[in-house]
Amino acid sequence: MLGPTGRPPIDSYREKRLKKTKAEGDSEEDESYNLTFCVVIDRRCDRAERRGVAVFGGRPSRHTPTMGSRRMDAPLLGLFLAHLATALEVPLDLLEGLPQPPTITHQSPKDYIIDPRENIIIHCEAKGKPHPSFSWTRNGTHFDIDEDPNVSMKPNSGTLVVDISRAKAEHYEFVYQCTARNKHGTAVSNNIVVQQSRSPLWSKEKVDPIVISEGRSLVLRCRPPAGLPPPIIFWMDNYFQRLPQSARVSQSLNGDLYFSNVLREDSRNDYICYARFPYTQTIQQKQPIIVKVLDLDAINDTMAAFYNDTDLFSEEPADERKPNFLLPSGPSSSKTVLRGQVLEMECIAEGLPTPKISWDKVSGDLPTKRTSFLHYEKTLRIVDVSESDAGEYRCSASNRLGSVHQTIRVTVKAAPYWISGAPRNLVLAPGESSVLTCRASGTPKPSVSWAMNGIPIENSPKDLSRKVEDDTIIFTDVQAGSSAVYQCNVSNDYGYLLSNAFVNVLSEPPRVLTPNHKVYQVIKNRQASIDCASFGSPIPKITWFKDSRSSTLDGDPYVLHDNGTLEIRTAQAHNSGKYTCVARNSLGNYENHIYLEVKEPTRILRQPEYKVVQLGRSAVFECKVKHDPSLIPTMTWLKDDGELPDDERLIVDSDSLTINDVSESDAGVYTCIMNTTLDHDSASAELTVVEATTPAVVYERPDPPTDLELTDQKKRSVQLTWIPGDEHNSPIHKFLIQYEDSLHHRGHWHNLTEVPGTRTTAHLKLSPYVHYTFRVLALNAVNFSRPSFPSRMVKTEPAAPDGNPTGVQGFGTEHDNLVISWKPLSGLQANGPGLHYKVMWRQKVVDSDWTTVTVANNSKFVVSGTPTFVPYELKVQAANDHGAGPEPAVAHGYSGEDLPVAAPDNVQAVMLNGSLAELHWDPVPAKSIRGHLKGYKVYYWKEHSLHKHHPHLVKSQILTFSGNHTRRMLPGLHPFSVYLFNVRVYNGKGEGPPSPDQQIVTPEGMPGAPSSLLVTNPNMDSLTLEWSPPHERNGHITGYTLRYQPVNNSNELGAVEELALPANETSLTLLNLKYGTRYKFYLNAITVRGAGPAISQEAVTVVDEGNTQTPHPIAPSPPRPPPPKARPVNPFGNVSSSFGEDGTLISWDYWGPEQNVYVEYIENSEGEEEWQKEPVNGTQNVMLRGLKGGLSYRVRLVAQGHHDQPLHRSDELLVSVPAVASRQVDIATQGWFIGLMCAIALLILILLIICFIQRNKGGKYPVKEKEDAHTDPEFQPMKDDDCTFGEYSDNEDHKPLKGSRTPSNGTVKRDDSDDSLVDYGDGGDGQFNEDGSFIGQYSGKSASRDTAGGHESSEAPSPINTMNSLNSFV
Repeated sequence: MLGPTGRPPIDSYREKRLKKTKAEGDSEEDESYNLTFCVVIDRRCDRAERRGVAVFGGRPSRHTPTMGSRRMDAPLLGLFLAHLATALEVPLDLLEGLPQPPTITHQSPKDYIIDPRENIIIHCEAKGKPHPSFSWTRNGTHFDIDEDPNVSMKPNSGTLVVDISRAKAEHYEFVYQCTARNKHGTAVSNNIVVQQSRSPLWSKEKVDPIVISEGRSLVLRCRPPAGLPPPIIFWMDNYFQRLPQSARVSQSLNGDLYFSNVLREDSRNDYICYARFPYTQTIQQKQPIIVKVLDLDAINDTMAAFYNDTDLFSEEPADERKPNFLLPSGPSSSKTVLRGQVLEMECIAEGLPTPKISWDKVSGDLPTKRTSFLHYEKTLRIVDVSESDAGEYRCSASNRLGSVHQTIRVTVKAAPYWISGAPRNLVLAPGESSVLTCRASGTPKPSVSWAMNGIPIENSPKDLSRKVEDDTIIFTDVQAGSSAVYQCNVSNDYGYLLSNAFVNVLSEPPRVLTPNHKVYQVIKNRQASIDCASFGSPIPKITWFKDSRSSTLDGDPYVLHDNGTLEIRTAQAHNSGKYTCVARNSLGNYENHIYLEVKEPTRILRQPEYKVVQLGRSAVFECKVKHDPSLIPTMTWLKDDGELPDDERLIVDSDSLTINDVSESDAGVYTCIMNTTLDHDSASAELTVVEATTPAVVYERPDPPTDLELTDQKKRSVQLTWIPGDEHNSPIHKFLIQYEDSLHHRGHWHNLTEVPGTRTTAHLKLSPYVHYTFRVLALNAVNFSRPSFPSRMVKTEPAAPDGNPTGVQGFGTEHDNLVISWKPLSGLQANGPGLHYKVMWRQKVVDSDWTTVTVANNSKFVVSGTPTFVPYELKVQAANDHGAGPEPAVAHGYSGEDLPVAAPDNVQAVMLNGSLAELHWDPVPAKSIRGHLKGYKVYYWKEHSLHKHHPHLVKSQILTFSGNHTRRMLPGLHPFSVYLFNVRVYNGKGEGPPSPDQQIVTPEGMPGAPSSLLVTNPNMDSLTLEWSPPHERNGHITGYTLRYQPVNNSNELGAVEELALPANETSLTLLNLKYGTRYKFYLNAITVRGAGPAISQEAVTVVDEGNTQTPHPIAPSPPRPPPPKARPVNPFGNVSSSFGEDGTLISWDYWGPEQNVYVEYIENSEGEEEWQKEPVNGTQNVMLRGLKGGLSYRVRLVAQGHHDQPLHRSDELLVSVPAVASRQVDIATQGWFIGLMCAIALLILILLIICFIQRNKGGKYPVKEKEDAHTDPEFQPMKDDDCTFGEYSDNEDHKPLKGSRTPSNGTVKRDDSDDSLVDYGDGGDGQFNEDGSFIGQYSGKSASRDTAGGHESSEAPSPINTMNSLNSFV
């Protein structure tokens, strides 16, 4: 008995599945069980091919080994599967008396949450013949139901019922597994983890009132109790009304309530968080939260009342500010989601004004059809997640002051899932072979294990006819009595799949499952399909007969499908009748009778016509229909593709629609539809309504022609005349003449010819053996008229065919046959009964005789036993009972092709340049080609490079040349390499043997660019260049050319310096460079063929003080140690830094495969700051412009690969940024200095003018002296006498701070001066005195109380100052 591997406590995997759990059990189909059977005969049952894992009810245990270590050899497996074909799928439940192993049909879900108030019902239903018995395990051991009085099992079922009236539900929280068995096998259910729903009470807590200043952000925490499953959270008030939410106020996914900024109207005392537990349908609430939103003055006034029991959230009224993320925190975050689940990400930001949230995917586009935005764009929701949804997502918060961004990296994992369905049941006959596959996928890749009848397959009895190969079991030559149920279990860290599939070995005679005497009905000229569903083991062969059983129905016009269905692609009346299908196998045969009825199609004979009707008149639309008399028709009228209005003015008759008293609303398109049980037909016409005041010109289609008369009848022609009908104000453009052949296609009208509208006579050509009836239609600008009444019938006598089939051709499908095909004559071209064809052929040689056969009801003939690819002459002649057609033309063809047997000779190659060769060869004799010459193929590959550093790579390439060519070009060769090639001829069958391999040695070419160019050791006037040779050397490197030039701030290039360097040099130190200057370097490698492309790099010399030495302009760098034999794990090396006027340049070497490389830096301090990122964009240096002078930074390189690969980081580099560049520079010539001097001069001129004006005013008013005496003690204005600025006062420390409040005694000593204009500061607006001076500007209140903190002062601390500080904090 197979036991589960899980434990009673629920692990993290099960908790992840709780949200998906249903109250009732999953169906077998939901758990990937398929109850459809199949039967095979030496063929494969076409079952879902999958990979997977096996733990029977859980994840693999230590005692359940997987089969991943053994695999069948690929050739053997391919040879075996080549003999397997699609099998017949049959519902065995319809067959009485057939044995059947057990099949689980219904079971409870894997994670089963129960209501503790109701009885526990654990479902387990199964079927089989005989009916299976049931048993259970609990926590992996046998569960004896009879010993527990509270547990019972339903009759004829495995479903358990636990009566909790005498026991507690938690006593039955275990892992259960059901087993169903009969004598043919054992099936097992999933591990069913039973847990009761829990709705714990809210923990008691004291919720303090919250006082906050207006404009600040706020988060109200909910923190509900953890339930099973988790509760649903919502916020309401005391009156059970949901609290309004908006872009400013919203609930997060965890239930907290976020305010981007608070307003005065957010003040309330009933913010209540509710938690609803779905299973128990209970709702619990948290203690109400009181929130009071005040401005600063209100907070200060109420400080005493709230100081001891409030949370102070802000220290001053909030100004407008750019957004900042409240959730999630940090510049980036990550999230893992399972395939098929729902991905929800949220970004909540604070700011003033309220930020707007937007989303995008950094690494692609959002899946539009699966994406939605919730909670005012703050939540991004993607349903049915797939692997393509992995990557980086970015949410942005913005208002008019700025924006911030948050990056969320999403990783998608996958529990096991079937690739194309679970393993399917097999029904085999003794001696047959087949395979059982269990193929699944997941992330990480799952493992698979098998069991037979609930026992691990490695512990099951040995069976030589069974072989396990990973996710496949191969059955060969099965024997009676080997029926069993096999369990496949696929699992990884995120879940498992368990599937039962039985192998039923049966010997059964054939049975036809399609009901006997079933009647099929089909419309004429449509496809007809007659079913013959059968069952038998081995698979029966189906044969069809019609009526007298004279011959089997396996040729044109019949198509026999593999499942036994007989198809008639174009059913005709003569196809009606009785059909017999016979099913045969080695144990017997079985026949069934089925009837086919071909019905006439439904056609509208008189269609509704376009009408223009005046208001108040009547409109009549006719719709006369012809249909098969055995079918019941239904007429429906529509207006503008909708139902007719419910109006008594609209009268519907059997063949017409009448609209009385027409109004403007009646205008539109009217459609009549005639439906039967098999088909329908429809026609439409438009109604235009015009005013009744003026006579309307009515344009209608013409009336049908009349009085058709046939004259001057001859053997192959007749003359037709007619009288046109009324044109209805629109001239007739043309007449269309149609005919009906009542002998071959009764009821079908065919277009014969057209004549201009000015003629009423037509001379018609006739064919033999046709019964003609003619009719005429007239066409004007509106439409065709109705057809005229048919003419009398004209019968033509049969005759020999006038022509022969066209498109005669000969070709072979095998090397020893000739297929002769042609386009058959139509019934009209047959000219008489008994149409057949004389097929003639002979080899295209002198004195060869024609071979002739007669073929009927076919358009091809196969000649067998022909020589390979021999030319033939072909003829096909039509004949009937009245003679043969004319002598046919001779066509030409060839018998079947075979593979060529010879290769081209004298194959040579001539190099034209370093990458292009011209190939020559002698043509292959036509006799050796053995088919139509299609061309030649050149197989070539690079054997090795002539450079010792390049590895040997052999990768064959093919160049195809169509046609009979013996000279062709071979492009794209690598210089300085050795190639091998051969040439093969090919025909329509395939390729011939290869010619002997020839060698091509390519000459040297121009080299590629050096593989790297690094700048190291930058100093004030020198730096070092290091490089690596090109990857593509294409020859012997003879040297390098280095060019470099300065680049100014306008990106203008200076003079170029050029140096020639030896081939063995890989580094160079340049001296005498300009300090603080950016240089651009270009380095080329050179071979005897010339210089290759250049690699470029830029660098900046350091700006620093100190003397520089000026030795020789070029100094070779010290020799570098030899490179290591193997690269280290860290892909970074030689990380260095240099300083310039544009910033700090970081350089490095990198040899890793990752493309996403960036620089991270952080200030070298003890604080917990975030690392800052700087993208690299494919280079090996980057300029950091955000580093502050005088500080030290830690810098490192990071390489990032796929989401499932670890990050690679370099060692940290300590970079100390110079505080000031102190080197002396002639600033008199600098543009910024000249501009600054001009601005200072302009400012002095403006101050002199103001000083002059103030001095003139100051002598006129006596009050000026008082004003000067009582100005702000913190700052003195310019003095009048010398126009200079005043000094700060340091002798007024005894005065209280401006803007401070009075102490508790309510008094503050005023300054002794009674003349101060501060006395006038109690009023609101300033006023002018008699002499026009502005007194209000000296008001103390306006200068102090309107400013939160007052002016800065050097005043000593005091109780008043302390109170002011607290007020400012609030």
